[in-house]
Amino acid sequence: MSQATRTPKPPIVRETSSSPSGDVALGLLPLVAVSLTTCWMLARPTSHVLLALAPYVALGALLLLRLPPSHPGPGLGPGNRLTLARATLVLPLAAPAFMPGVVTGTGYWWLVVLSAIALVLDALDGPLARRTETVSAFGARFDMELDAFLLVALSVLLWRTGKAGSWVLLIGGLRYAFVLGGILWPRLRGELLPRRRRKVICAVQGIVLVVGLAPVILPALATVIAALALLLLVYSFAVDTWWLAAGGISLRPSRNPSNVDAA
Repeated sequence: MSQATRTPKPPIVRETSSSPSGDVALGLLPLVAVSLTTCWMLARPTSHVLLALAPYVALGALLLLRLPPSHPGPGLGPGNRLTLARATLVLPLAAPAFMPGVVTGTGYWWLVVLSAIALVLDALDGPLARRTETVSAFGARFDMELDAFLLVALSVLLWRTGKAGSWVLLIGGLRYAFVLGGILWPRLRGELLPRRRRKVICAVQGIVLVVGLAPVILPALATVIAALALLLLVYSFAVDTWWLAAGGISLRPSRNPSNVDAA
């Protein structure tokens, strides 16, 4: 009797790729964990988790709606995943900035730790996207908007410490004032050439605000370093505003005309 021919079983295929919605859903886990820890460190009701959860849901929906069909994946892409992970830190630390209640020294140290980690991750998502060849305008915009929101939250927190006057809110507000100016004056909506100056000055703002939040920093020192950081930021926006107002034409010839984006 001959052996019956057995039909080989198809190999088990494991799904290793992710989807954008899956990436957003996965981010809920660290968001809730960080939010609950923040509520505990700041002695706030756990219901305040909703103050981070609601904007995260809105952020996730916006990401999925605006994600280009041709966006390099899998999912949101490595760089954007890291940016989204940073959002799970930024949103919980931003919640105390916009809700009533006194933050103690221990609470401020916790916010300093969250902010410092978020700033470190900010220096990694861009290089990760370039290394994996998943750089996109969408990812750059996502990163920029999260940076801007972090500066708003940190400037509000520093103002609420009493170490700096209400003028410190300009550190977080200048970028949005610039956007509003573009609505009122279309010339300001022109495309700016890439400049390392903006990245460096933006990083300085975040570092200064985080340092100012530390309980060991005296109000006088926090005021001085925040004022100097604000002056740098005003200078940067003034340069870009002048350049756009002049029609986007540089009055200084480039040393390398074939590569105007070299800076």
